[in-house]
Amino acid sequence: MHSERTASVDRGEQKPNILLIMADQMTPFLTGAYGHPVVKTPNLDRLVEQGVRFDAAYTNCPLCGPARASLMTGRYASNIRCYDNASPLSCDQPSIAHYLSIEGYDTVASGKMHFIGPDQLHGFRKRLTTDIYPSDFVWTTTREHKNRTMWKGITHAAGYATPKVGVREWSIDLAYDEEVSFRALEYIRARVDTGSPWRPTETHKPFFLCVSFNNPHGPFHVTQELWDLYEGEHIEIPEFPDNVEETYSSMDRWLYTFHGVDRVPLLRDPESLYALRRSYYGLVSYVDRKVGELLKTLEDTGLGDSTIIIFASDHGDMLCEKGLVQKKMFYEWSARVPLIITFPDSWPLGDIPSRVCKEPVSLVDLAPTILDMAGVGERLHLDGKSLIGLLQTADEGDAGEREVFSEMHTEGVFSTCFMIRRGRYKYVYVHGEDSQLFDLEADPGEWNNLAGVPEFKDVEAELKARILDEFNPDEIEGDVRASLLRRRLIKKAMRYTGTHWDYAPEFDATKQYIRGDYGPQVDD
Repeated sequence: MHSERTASVDRGEQKPNILLIMADQMTPFLTGAYGHPVVKTPNLDRLVEQGVRFDAAYTNCPLCGPARASLMTGRYASNIRCYDNASPLSCDQPSIAHYLSIEGYDTVASGKMHFIGPDQLHGFRKRLTTDIYPSDFVWTTTREHKNRTMWKGITHAAGYATPKVGVREWSIDLAYDEEVSFRALEYIRARVDTGSPWRPTETHKPFFLCVSFNNPHGPFHVTQELWDLYEGEHIEIPEFPDNVEETYSSMDRWLYTFHGVDRVPLLRDPESLYALRRSYYGLVSYVDRKVGELLKTLEDTGLGDSTIIIFASDHGDMLCEKGLVQKKMFYEWSARVPLIITFPDSWPLGDIPSRVCKEPVSLVDLAPTILDMAGVGERLHLDGKSLIGLLQTADEGDAGEREVFSEMHTEGVFSTCFMIRRGRYKYVYVHGEDSQLFDLEADPGEWNNLAGVPEFKDVEAELKARILDEFNPDEIEGDVRASLLRRRLIKKAMRYTGTHWDYAPEFDATKQYIRGDYGPQVDD
């Protein structure tokens, strides 16, 4: 074992609590915390005012399962063979929770982790909820070109159009996040309430608590109250040329068809685009409220003085920008994520004023960063690089030369696809197909593809070489295809055996609330 640390946070023997708050499919562009003039996120705004906002944070895979696996392990998705939302995370991959458990932390998760496979803990002592999505191979797809006709039945785009967006009395997604919030808040309260029947026995340990909400992931259903939050407000809808499809790369065309955008009258329907954005605004504000509840509970219990808070999302959502829906793409709306880190005032780095970091970073960097925060010195190889140094030096400067990678290999794409961001440039490489190069400073909307332009040939060559230095597209392609074949066979067998891996949280009802061994005893 060897140390990957680039910096450290040292406060003697006392270790900080670490609260990792995750949203799902939240683009930073539609949050007040990242400067949107309409979307209400007062609690995220508060985190920004107290800490560091990363303005060029990216997912390492714009898809839930692989993105979360990269975050938890500090490894690129292809290095741990997590290619899609039905790829297993192997039990022999060390996670943040494994390291912190060894370091003396109580490691607990509440909410969506998207772990696939029989290991549903991956180092956590306890999960407080089940997952919202399947944990087996049921979502395994195909990569065979001959099966593109299967796409005719897939219409993700329908979920972005009326009547499938807008006001509902309630939704299963809101119900799930209410449970996620309740369980997390009770865990925090019980750590200081000596009379609580829920009190964990590990209260002498610092905690690593991951609270992971499913919203603002679709379906985009909001209550009337959340809808009314934006009554009378300007709701911007995406604009794009009539010939937008002509600007697409091969990757874009695959996903445009895979998501069924061509089969839903969405892009030319202002009513649907308005309802989609207004609903999304409401769901972002809903998640912000849940963040506020966590912050208030930390304050009320006195634990805020010893807790580092990290807020992030697994990926974004195109939300019809450029005429595209969902994630899985490397455009900013899909690949960029919010990332905010705050330290308590009394802690080293806690006196950092509100800062903005423009250096490119990614979710894979969170594992080494959290291990540094906890003082974990010895660790196996991690692909990510600690952000502690950037937290100390963040300012309003240029993007610098730090580089980050993202990858996408299945679930609607038919070749290995990679992205690198370095400085002002983003390069997208689709193996065996075409490429894209964007100057994000001059062209933030990513409309002007510079790939193949003579003046930028050196930049393109350098960035392509860096991708090929880091990844082997042919090897990954072969492994993806082999993995899909294995999983499809096992999926079929599991239907016959009735096997499932969905996590079932354990609660001893005999020790909850008021029982015979709790409270004053009365003699017969």
